[in-house]
Amino acid sequence: MSTDQTIAALTIPEQIWLWLRLNMMDIAGAFAVLVIGLLLAKIVSGWVERAMTRSPRFEPTVANFLSNLVKYALWALVIVTVLGQFGVETTSILAALGGMALAVGLALQGTLSNVASGVMILVQKPFKVGEGITAGAVTGTVQQIGLFTTEIKQFDGLFVMVPNSELWNQAIVNFNRHPTRRFELKVGIGYGDSMEKARNELLALAEADDRVLADPAPVAFVSSLDDSSVGIGMRVWCNTPDYLGLTWDLTEAAKARFDAVGISIPFPQREVTQKAA
Repeated sequence: MSTDQTIAALTIPEQIWLWLRLNMMDIAGAFAVLVIGLLLAKIVSGWVERAMTRSPRFEPTVANFLSNLVKYALWALVIVTVLGQFGVETTSILAALGGMALAVGLALQGTLSNVASGVMILVQKPFKVGEGITAGAVTGTVQQIGLFTTEIKQFDGLFVMVPNSELWNQAIVNFNRHPTRRFELKVGIGYGDSMEKARNELLALAEADDRVLADPAPVAFVSSLDDSSVGIGMRVWCNTPDYLGLTWDLTEAAKARFDAVGISIPFPQREVTQKAA
């Protein structure tokens, strides 16, 4: 009787016991590879997360995402190695996994684009939570940065959720990144008024306000010659938190000061000359 016939004559439990006896070493090796591989995957992913968390360049969300990515990649490698211990053709498995990954990537192209953009935003940090930004048609304060979307509260109080890919592909203006900002005020005066006096009055307003920085020093200048007025400009620097209040106060104070010293702020006028027939 041949070996195959002998095995076929055995009951199913006897066949299983025989297979275990014949493949005991392979099973032990595969089990060892599985245990050690999963342990190493946990250690390596934990090390990656701790290393990235300690770095100020990486947000906790990015550290957790990349550490999980490393862990799952190592898990896949361990499983393929274990299957190879039992003689399974791993080349076909890897090809199948590659095909699945490609199919999933095509199906989730938009989602993966948002994830990639979210990682880039969290790593590059063009803005942080609490900062005011403008990106495309959206302007407001950043409330939360996720891997898929960013939540923004507009200055009028409305809530906006923006896909990260849209933010990453826009020019982003950050209102709070630098500690100081420049404010430019332009006031039109009459052609018959003194330009020097108007400049001096604006500079006096700037020097009297403690929020205006001495360096760079305030400057006043003639900015334009318009149809009905002469544009007098002034540039001052202030700390970023003081910017909005300073713009309101200096604009109001300029109108009040010009009224007090007799400098006119004309409205548009047009002269019409009628010729006799």
